[in-house]
Amino acid sequence: MAQEKKEVTIYVETKPYPWPKDEITYEEVVRFEDPAYPGSGKTYSVKYKRGEGNKPEGVLNPGASAKVKDEMSFSVSETGQS
Repeated sequence: MAQEKKEVTIYVETKPYPWPKDEITYEEVVRFEDPAYPGSGKTYSVKYKRGEGNKPEGVLNPGASAKVKDEMSFSVSETGQS
């Protein structure tokens, strides 16, 4: 029998969101701030705090993912690059 994953709360730009997975991708984080991404043509910088294990803070790059934990916080800012 598969064990069900518990939902955690993550914060994107201080807004709480429930998250049911073990990991979150750069693209999933950005979509909380820009639902049209990647179609919007904008580029974003994603930073996180209160992360898992030995890397509690860092930068999430396009195509990458991070392990999530309860109360993890993400900052999403438009870079102005295309």
